[in-house]
Amino acid sequence: MAASETWPAEMAALRPLLLERGLGEQVKWRKPCYDLDGANLAIMQEMKGFLALMFFKGALLDDPDSLLRSQGANSRSAKRLEFTSVAEIEAATQAIGDLIDRAIAVEEAGLEIPPAPELELVAELQDRLDADPALRAAFDQLTPGRQREYHLQISSAKKAETRVARVDKYVPKILAGKGFRDR
Repeated sequence: MAASETWPAEMAALRPLLLERGLGEQVKWRKPCYDLDGANLAIMQEMKGFLALMFFKGALLDDPDSLLRSQGANSRSAKRLEFTSVAEIEAATQAIGDLIDRAIAVEEAGLEIPPAPELELVAELQDRLDADPALRAAFDQLTPGRQREYHLQISSAKKAETRVARVDKYVPKILAGKGFRDR
């Protein structure tokens, strides 16, 4: 937090709300992370336009004030609060505390995000995997998240020929056991 150049005051305003509830504090992924008995509960994320307090199991939290925002269109579990000033945090202190308490209750109850539905691959990728056993084996060895990234990247093309070209482009990376974003 001391190294923050963008949101140090906002981070300092959020921190006591987390610590006063007995959460542990560590630096993970170079960010302040808060846990309950070793289970990650929330993390502060400095973004360009705001400071986020992201709840790892945010999708399971009751949010009567509709304060939580989705991480993105393909995010299933994490949700976040977004702040641009200490005044915003101070005005929402009670609601923030209530959400932290709900996150603690979710963790103590042992609730888990349900598994993702089985990925139905875009036809061009599925056809190529069906035709190439080595590619199928390499794809199956990728983590579910990496498989999903390839599917999303390939399926986002509007034209079939573009989807086929993308499959061709990524075959070497898949065979090398690399994810879409890996170098």
